[in-house]
Amino acid sequence: MTTLEGRPNTALLVVDVQNQVVAQAWDRDGVVGRIRALVDRARAEQVPVVWVQHSDENMPVDSEGWQYVAELPREESEPVVHKRYGDSFEDTDLEARLAERQVGRLVVTGAQTDACIRSTLHGALVRGYDATLVGDAHTTEDLREWGVPVSPEQVIAHTNTYWSWSEAPGRTGDVVPAADVDFGPR
Repeated sequence: MTTLEGRPNTALLVVDVQNQVVAQAWDRDGVVGRIRALVDRARAEQVPVVWVQHSDENMPVDSEGWQYVAELPREESEPVVHKRYGDSFEDTDLEARLAERQVGRLVVTGAQTDACIRSTLHGALVRGYDATLVGDAHTTEDLREWGVPVSPEQVIAHTNTYWSWSEAPGRTGDVVPAADVDFGPR
């Protein structure tokens, strides 16, 4: 249903599953394991896997914290998009990478739910993409000490709930568990 002409393909987007980002994440090992299974399925089905990697002054390029977790090795043929803002599209080459692959639908996984995942989902929808959030393959850390009033589980549940109702003219947002992800065209 994407509004992007000539973009029938789906891509798996793996956002910021980096050592520092997920070090204290809720259900880290479970989420990383489900992402790994999705990456393996996408590769087997010849679905593009696109990796997004954040950097900033607290997580500089090439630092240990900046590295992707060891459980998720990227294949050389798979693009990596380097970003400095929450929205994976903002000031990056993500759009060009997706256009090259004729992608009009994204299956989104990664971290952190209440920052880069949320921003990327909204960024995708406003740019014309359909965006599926994998409800059990994104995570965040406990931010209550900084004023977030709820637990990580509640942040994740809230994001899953509101994204399941997201839509725009000719575009949809939905939420599915990892076991139910369909990489086929909509």
